[in-house]
Order: sequence, then C-alpha cells, then structure tokens
Amino acid sequence: MKIVIDAKSLIIGALIASVAFLSMGNKSQPTYETGKFQTQIRDNMVIITNTQNGDFIIATDRFDVNKNRWIAGEFNKNFRGEKSR
Repeated sequence: MKIVIDAKSLIIGALIASVAFLSMGNKSQPTYETGKFQTQIRDNMVIITNTQNGDFIIATDRFDVNKNRWIAGEFNKNFRGEKSR
C-alpha cells in the first residue's frame, strides 16, 4: 500500500500541528508573590503573620490540644527596637 500526500495537505497539516503545539505551550506562568499571611511552624508553636500590617497570632503548644492557646499581637507594638543613645 502506497500512501501519497500532496504538498498542500502536508503544509496544512504542519500548520495545524504547529498551532496546536504553540497553543498548548502558551500558559501563563504563576507569579509567586508574598501572600497576605505567612505560617511558620516551629518545634512546639505555630506563628501566623499578616505581612501587610504586622499582626500575628501564636499557638503556644501545638502538640497538646487541651493546652493550646492562641496569643494575638501586633508586631510594631510588641517588638519595638530601643533607640541608640
């Protein structure tokens, strides 16, 4: 069995394949900006920080649910730097 493809069909097929490949690869890449909230998990505590205004909450004991206590605070009020003399 001999298959014969004329030039016009070959060019149309190549163009359709090119458009299909280009359209599949044309995805917008996600941007990895800092979100509004950041979570940090330490040995025995969880800290959730609002990166826009500095508010935070801390879970003091993440292993024992009965002892877990959330402490809210504001970074600018709680961690003020001392002025140099």
